[in-house]
Amino acid sequence: MTGAGEDWLGDGLDGIAGVDSGLWVPGVDYVAGWREAREAADRLNRALLGAGFELSAVRAVASTDESGRGVVRLAGWPGAVDRLAVLLEARADADGGAA
Repeated sequence: MTGAGEDWLGDGLDGIAGVDSGLWVPGVDYVAGWREAREAADRLNRALLGAGFELSAVRAVASTDESGRGVVRLAGWPGAVDRLAVLLEARADADGGAA
């Protein structure tokens, strides 16, 4: 629980687009965006597994935004995400900052 006011659940959410909008907008093709995001999330999850991560600790999750565009979010325990950040930083250092 964070926030100091009576409405701690809503604290800080005013700036997030779509918080007050409905879950589904008629006419928006959410499935196509989700499928694209799912393919990318699956690829990232395979890479995470190959790098020795457990998907119960860190994983890519497919979703869509309010306009139906695919979105991939990284969800994980802070320790696993820190480990991933160290791996990515080492890779960037080895490649001179290029990904």
